[in-house]
Amino acid sequence: MSEKKSTIKIDITLDKEKMPRSIKWSATDIDKEVQDAKAMLLSFFDAKSKETLKIDLWTTEMQVVEMDRLIYQTIRALADSYYKATNNNKLAGAMQQFAKYFGEESEIIPKEKKNQ
Repeated sequence: MSEKKSTIKIDITLDKEKMPRSIKWSATDIDKEVQDAKAMLLSFFDAKSKETLKIDLWTTEMQVVEMDRLIYQTIRALADSYYKATNNNKLAGAMQQFAKYFGEESEIIPKEKKNQ
């Protein structure tokens, strides 16, 4: 079985204050053209240092409600990824509970009505 190689390319345009003005990305495994993004969260776990290296960028066009949605969806996805990697239902469930709380508090999702 031969190995397959994939490349992800990210282009960031900065303004004169070195703030991201645009974020564009493409991947060799995706048949779409270059994609526009308003924000990105990228993490690498360094094999030697055992440290997480991360890059969080967002454009000046990113609105607070969009950032709330990005964080809500990211927390949900992290909980799913954590469960798939560890099978730890207790902690993954706690992460999903926090995601729900965050979504409700930021008004990304409607608050559940409590039984009276």
